Amino acid sequence: MSDWLWNTGAPGTGPDPDPVLQGLHGLPRRTVLPQRLQTDAAGVERDLLKLVLTIIELVRQLMEKQALRRVDEGDLTDEQVEGLGNGLMALEEAMEDLKKRYDLTTEDLNIDLGPLGTLLPER
Repeated sequence: MSDWLWNTGAPGTGPDPDPVLQGLHGLPRRTVLPQRLQTDAAGVERDLLKLVLTIIELVRQLMEKQALRRVDEGDLTDEQVEGLGNGLMALEEAMEDLKKRYDLTTEDLNIDLGPLGTLLPER
């Protein structure tokens, strides 16, 4: 493709380095990210923690749904139901403690997937 289609913001790479100008067929022009992103250690650590907690929360919710399905089908003994319930409650408490410790909410962990909606189901 021609250089004029891609806006890098560098001199001589196109007729106008303004990223809001329209490209072909009315689509916005693409911009090239700088070679290095400006990040700080605390921000990276917090974002990584949010990602890990999001994955844990998703797995916890999936386990909870699977457990409820098995209970409804009658696949479990009373002891298994009790143990499963205690385990799920302990995991939920641990998640709440971690969210509180790092000043996060469930909404903070709910990744927006664009047109697909959010990662975590509404409760």
